[in-house]
Amino acid sequence: MRILVAEDDIELADQVKHALTTEGHAVDLVCDGEEAKFLGETEPYDLIVLDLGLPKQDGISVLKAWRNEGSNIPILILTARDGWADRVDGLDAGADDYLTKPFHIPELIARSRALLRRNSAQRNPVFRKDGVTFDTRSGRVSLDGIPVTLTAPETAVLSYLFHNANRPITSAELSEHIYEYGDDRDSNTIAVFVTRLRKKLGTGLIETERGRGYSIQIVA
Repeated sequence: MRILVAEDDIELADQVKHALTTEGHAVDLVCDGEEAKFLGETEPYDLIVLDLGLPKQDGISVLKAWRNEGSNIPILILTARDGWADRVDGLDAGADDYLTKPFHIPELIARSRALLRRNSAQRNPVFRKDGVTFDTRSGRVSLDGIPVTLTAPETAVLSYLFHNANRPITSAELSEHIYEYGDDRDSNTIAVFVTRLRKKLGTGLIETERGRGYSIQIVA
């Protein structure tokens, strides 16, 4: 999954990016509102972590602009300890959740997971299909109860397909959601990752819909 973190406290931003990257996400980091607004308008993020006290353009203005343009990307806002009015303004402007500074990184990670699941209509943090179990809380994958080791790109592809189950995903879309901004996105490598996942997790897990892409079908 691909996440934008807009935070001007460089030390905190690096901590957040490291934690989210460790979770297997592709994370783009910006430190001002103008760049955040631009990337939020032009890049296909699955989640945005937005500090309201950004320079150049404040977070509330950026958030309102995104929502006025019809963006429905889940947004987690970060506010100062005494900024209760900012929290209210942020939620009224369309934020999905908030954290008050200072906060514990594990709580931010947990809230991020919840927002990603909410946007995919998946409430259970554990995905299951054909003996495969993928626990989004730990990133652990198992097949018939036996742990399976995946590379970071393989985990990213599996996570995106599970979070977007029951619809075909093109290689181009997968590339947009597993690489960071500026990375060399080669959609041809997606086929390689899918082949590896099938070898490790079974050929029936990921289906190919000719001309439409890959999918994981989960019966509700």
